Amino acid sequence: SVHPCASRPARPPAPGSDPERQTGGPRRSNNRGNSLTRVPRARRGRAAVASIMDALYWVFFSVLAAVVAVLLLAQLGTGTIVPNNGPLVAAFTKLRNNYIFVYMMMMGGDWLQGPYVYALYSHYGYGLKDIGRLFIAGFGASMLVGTVVGSLADKHGRKKAAMLYVVLYMLSCFTKHSPNFVVLMLGRVFGGVATSLLFSVFESWIVAEHFSRGFDEKWLGDTFSKAVFLGNGLIAILAGLVANFLVDNWQLGPVAPFDASATVLAIGGVVILLTWGENYGDAKSQVSLSTQFKAAAAAILGDTRIALLGAMQSFFEAAMYTFVFLWTPALSPAGELIHHGMIFACFMTASMAGSSLAPILMKRSRPETYMKYVFAVGALSLLVPFVYHTSTVQPDHLEISRGSEKYWKGMQPQGWIQLAAFCVFEVVVGLFWPSMMTMRAHYLPEDLRSTILNCFRIPLNLFVCIILYNVHLFPLSAMFGLCTAFLTAAVVCMVRLEALVNVSPIIRGMPETDPLMGVS
Repeated sequence: SVHPCASRPARPPAPGSDPERQTGGPRRSNNRGNSLTRVPRARRGRAAVASIMDALYWVFFSVLAAVVAVLLLAQLGTGTIVPNNGPLVAAFTKLRNNYIFVYMMMMGGDWLQGPYVYALYSHYGYGLKDIGRLFIAGFGASMLVGTVVGSLADKHGRKKAAMLYVVLYMLSCFTKHSPNFVVLMLGRVFGGVATSLLFSVFESWIVAEHFSRGFDEKWLGDTFSKAVFLGNGLIAILAGLVANFLVDNWQLGPVAPFDASATVLAIGGVVILLTWGENYGDAKSQVSLSTQFKAAAAAILGDTRIALLGAMQSFFEAAMYTFVFLWTPALSPAGELIHHGMIFACFMTASMAGSSLAPILMKRSRPETYMKYVFAVGALSLLVPFVYHTSTVQPDHLEISRGSEKYWKGMQPQGWIQLAAFCVFEVVVGLFWPSMMTMRAHYLPEDLRSTILNCFRIPLNLFVCIILYNVHLFPLSAMFGLCTAFLTAAVVCMVRLEALVNVSPIIRGMPETDPLMGVS
């Protein structure tokens, strides 16, 4: 999968320049004239620029880290969703911690790959068009194959499906050792199917285990908030640092993070194999796959609340994945020098702030009440690059020239404003996941949970494939305008869902949909 630490492939070197200048590699003298004296001056110029940029990045990161700290202290002050003691608290804590560890390993395996997916394909000599095709293959496989494979978890077992995720994603990592386009395409297919499993079977497993052991439904919010905070925040930052260390410090090449990913996935797989029990949908779900999909479609179309949940998820994630693909060219449209690692750390810290805020909000109100405001903030944040975007022509006064070599001084002022807006959007992302998981646990029928979750991803993957295929036809501002439209649509859906729930509260598990399993 792709996520915010992915970056565009390096631009081809200018005539007469050092190709390793764009990739951060060591400088080598080209034995031309005064190259031995010119290169140090260029390095000094870059170092001065880098020090100023680093200071600004650290300001962003420090502010976000302070916000996370304040929110964590606020959680301690207001108390958590789960009581400190009780007959079931110890058993719940054991299950929660086991799930969170596995979730961290699974997400860690995903995050380790992100920083170097583009870089690896570029290293093998592929251009933006071919790289786009590889990514489209991944999303397409997730939509077509992943939907079917993920839905089988309800019938054949969520633990088995979790192990299948481990195997498929490890195979995807191994394909990265080959520069052959067909092999890389196969790896993207494996990765696309694995992504469908990642975002359905693990959630389905923990929800089923949680309710089968008699735990309070509200406690799921604590599990999901901590899982997102650690798995989508802290682990993401650590994975980015590890990947960067393997490639830049140990000089192991851009395939090294994928080997590390396979190792982390294997560790998580062993824990699943040894500690997880198997669970399924209800006994009535042991029917043919076609009947299962008919029942899921009937549940979605027959209950407006489930349909609205699916629409919100599709709209939000379509905007999120589009943002993932666009943030790098938005911040450096003219090839400005930006530090992807520091920006990624800022994004993930902002996401941790959002996941830290989620339990505080859920303790005071339901997600159905506050999520419309969350979506609205997200829409406004991505409206910033639509109305206030950076120029694709770098001003002359931001250019450093050293002989035939040219360096950019970093982001334009508009870029820093966009970075702040993007960090706000990442806060929204951190809030979205635990809140949406909690609502899905409440509304989706247990016997069809994995099937419906994978059906929700069909329009998402279709949106993303269309966007990626046509991204070169539209300016960046128009693409961000589309993201804003998606998030505005999510606001409308959320307002409608809140109104329906206030009029007619729903019983968890949708028992009224059980007869649908008799659909032939």
